[in-house]
Amino acid sequence: MGRAAQVKCHGDQSRFRVVADFIYDRFGNSIKYIADIAGGQGMLSRLLNKKYNYESEVIDPRHYVLLGLEHREELYTPDMASYYDLIVGLHPDEATRPVVESALIRPVVVVPCCNFWDKSRKLNTPAIADEIEKYYKEHGVSYERLTLDMGYPNICLVSEPPR
Repeated sequence: MGRAAQVKCHGDQSRFRVVADFIYDRFGNSIKYIADIAGGQGMLSRLLNKKYNYESEVIDPRHYVLLGLEHREELYTPDMASYYDLIVGLHPDEATRPVVESALIRPVVVVPCCNFWDKSRKLNTPAIADEIEKYYKEHGVSYERLTLDMGYPNICLVSEPPR
């Protein structure tokens, strides 16, 4: 059994590489400590740590993380953001709102997927991104909406806290 068979992930496998490369291209050496919210097994954190020398920590209440990765087995809340230089939510599911709210404190990269933003109505990924943009505008958060070169959902919102 090879390494590829040891780690099972659903969805586009390239998403971890694409987001890690994007983070490095965007932030370079201006950041060091990254919170990988709802990071599951920690595939993104592993790349950020090994390829780019960041100190990325998975914060996820599930205990699925790969050996050798820093992991906080708890629910993420926005008040944790001040410890990190960057908050990342790659398909963060139920943690979408706390990740987005962290943009009031720290830079955030979020790639939303499922509708955990507003459970009162059905929203697809573009509509979720629209709602997040409304939140950012209401709170004075500067942001940019991008499309990453990976399988859908691939809409990325990069934000900076209000000044």
